[in-house]
Amino acid sequence: MSRPERATRCLVTGATGYVGGRLVPELLGAGYGVRCMVRTPSRLRDQTWHGSVEIAKADAADHGQTVRVLEGTDVAYYLIHTMGSSRAFAARDREAARVFASAAEEAGVRRVVYLGGLTPPSRPSPHMRSRAEVERILLGSGVRTVVLRAAVIIGSGSVSFEMLRYLTERLPVMVTPSWVRTLTQPIAIRDVLRYLVGCAALPDDVHRGFDIGGPDVLTYGDMMRGYAAVAGLPHRLIMPVPVLTPRLSSYWVGLVTPVPAGIARPLVESLRGEAICREHDIARYVPDPPEGLIGFTQAVDLALRRIKEADVVTRWSSASMPGAPSDPLPTDPDWAGGSLYVDERHRKVDAPPERLWRVIEGIGGDNGWYSLPVAWRLRGFLDRLMGGVGLRRGRRDPHRLRIGDALDFWRVEEVVPGSLLRLRAEMRLPGLAWLELTCQENKGRTVYGQRAIFHPHGLLGHLYWWTITPLHGLIFGRMPGNIARAAARRPGRTGGGGAALNPP
Repeated sequence: MSRPERATRCLVTGATGYVGGRLVPELLGAGYGVRCMVRTPSRLRDQTWHGSVEIAKADAADHGQTVRVLEGTDVAYYLIHTMGSSRAFAARDREAARVFASAAEEAGVRRVVYLGGLTPPSRPSPHMRSRAEVERILLGSGVRTVVLRAAVIIGSGSVSFEMLRYLTERLPVMVTPSWVRTLTQPIAIRDVLRYLVGCAALPDDVHRGFDIGGPDVLTYGDMMRGYAAVAGLPHRLIMPVPVLTPRLSSYWVGLVTPVPAGIARPLVESLRGEAICREHDIARYVPDPPEGLIGFTQAVDLALRRIKEADVVTRWSSASMPGAPSDPLPTDPDWAGGSLYVDERHRKVDAPPERLWRVIEGIGGDNGWYSLPVAWRLRGFLDRLMGGVGLRRGRRDPHRLRIGDALDFWRVEEVVPGSLLRLRAEMRLPGLAWLELTCQENKGRTVYGQRAIFHPHGLLGHLYWWTITPLHGLIFGRMPGNIARAAARRPGRTGGGGAALNPP
């Protein structure tokens, strides 16, 4: 019996992440109806496609919530996985996949599409074994499932590309682990998205996995040299050594690149085994474009062009970091009787509100934090030593922020254009922390507001706050004056406050 003629409705999980955030507009452009399943709907509020999709709040680990969200959808994209070093990640991934598979069957979903990884034929890493296990769970469910297995994804903002980019740019001579000689088959993010969109229209009897990759088979060393050539860098000297274990390699990557050690380790472990496509059967259903698949060199060129034009739609850091706090800022009534430390400051600004807001929204990244840059860098370095994200994530866009953006070791929790920027800390802390920056007009005068908030966890949290209070006085005490001066400068010099890194 033929299906009724109506637009296929697709559900996308992981819409706040790197791939999911790019898949949504591609599906919309192809004429599909889209529903996004997220735990925090506000994180999608600033997306350009926000008004064109349904947004449903649900936790993938909750069967009842997931069934309700899946009802009425035809194709469900499962883009959820754990990228961290916690020992419990495999159990979490396994349970989430089982819940989703069961919920999809109960809700009557026609097809599930999963983006997994190319598993090496021997000695797969724990994370690659977990990806394969999720694949088996989904394929073993009662719902027709397609699995796309990819290796390194090359695109502006992807974690694999950012690791490659920073290793190559910052190290002209590299003493590298032996995994730089392992063969892999990278694929451009554009081709990944083309395959994902194509899966929504596959025949109902297709139920299997497909290997997907670009036209080039390269070692990681080849990719570093290829990146250097495209970026116009001098030839890179690469000297592999056998003594660097995945753990040591991840710390090395964590210090050199914006990718923290907890994320770098599973990436490094997966690079130890060959990741090459064993078939190209997907082309029978989603044909290669007339010009062919995008090669590595072109993919790098496209990614660098996006970065240069500040047109990076999503980044690896768009997704929440493993172990990072996810609690929203508590309201006072909810925390009555609890401990909540606050450092609050205000400053009148000799500039119109729009000039002050331009400085506030441009804070962080290359623009700096308007006080004691050495102290900020030291805090970021200590955070990286503890396995945190540090300051190297920077900004997605040099001038504009949206909810969910990573901003150095903060996460944008709320943006009210022209008046409020709230950041939630993702550095390693014995508690939860937020930083609020506000722009207000009071009796014809522009007023800058600043509030640092800390909720301690246990005795260690209280000790931490009282220990660093003198340093907070120096850091947060200087910010209002420097931000006010940056806003008061003539318009041509208020782009983001870079000059305030070394305030007068």
